[in-house]
Amino acid sequence: MPHGRAPDMLRGMSGDSHDATGGTEDGSRAPREGLDDEVLEFAQMLFQLAREGEAGRLAEYVDAGVTPDLTNERGDAFLMLAAYNGHLETVRVLIERGATVDRPNDRGQTPLAGAVFKGYGEVVRLLFEAGADPYAGTPSAVDAARMFEKDAFLELFRV
Repeated sequence: MPHGRAPDMLRGMSGDSHDATGGTEDGSRAPREGLDDEVLEFAQMLFQLAREGEAGRLAEYVDAGVTPDLTNERGDAFLMLAAYNGHLETVRVLIERGATVDRPNDRGQTPLAGAVFKGYGEVVRLLFEAGADPYAGTPSAVDAARMFEKDAFLELFRV
């Protein structure tokens, strides 16, 4: 699931991947060339809002035009960070604002699998009911539920 707590670096204002030269040893990507320090600090603050469950503040920025699918240097979108940290309300506001529920990070992990791994039942249910595919990603949410013997999630997924 999201790896480490290194400072987030912006991958692309659109939320889409871009070809970045110069990745790092840990597989993260370098920030887009030409972004100044203020933009990077702003992006870091947004990722921290998602990570800490600041639903209202993050919603204001998304409503003002920040894409709900913005990703950091590891490909973690706001939804992944919120789901992995168990922030139900933040997950809800991001879904309501069009966040892609199955968007994997650069390691192939989805928000649903992250929530299963961490055992956040309400977050798992919300993502699943919003259309998240329990078979998407590597490992998938189904794989994670089986691996960690989370039978209630397997029942929810009708596996």
